[in-house]
Amino acid sequence: MKKITVLALSICLIFALAACGQKEAAKAPAASTGSAPTASTPAASGAQQVKLTASNFKFDQAEYKVKAGQDVAVTLENKEGMHGVSIDAFKVKLDGTTKTATFKPDKAGTYDIVCSIPCGSGHMTMKSKLIVE
Repeated sequence: MKKITVLALSICLIFALAACGQKEAAKAPAASTGSAPTASTPAASGAQQVKLTASNFKFDQAEYKVKAGQDVAVTLENKEGMHGVSIDAFKVKLDGTTKTATFKPDKAGTYDIVCSIPCGSGHMTMKSKLIVE
């Protein structure tokens, strides 16, 4: 009985630790307007573009700035591991199937961006900020 319990716990631990270390099987080409990392750039449709690049236990930027009252199109790219994004104030949820969302922030302020998929030991500290000016 002890061997089965230890085996089951070991398998669970392996899956939990491997969640951040997995590479995506197929990557779609990124729809980026430039190679420089900018928090937001105007798109042809007028929406501000925010590209969140997630790697093991961090986002590519500590904060992203957008203007209040304008549409924001946020996109998630998983560079390392499997991650999701949640911006609760604007009901934004991105994951492996939904990689883009558009919303309009009406109020200036600072809002949390967090990883929404448990991705291993650094998951709880995988955070960034959305600053609406």
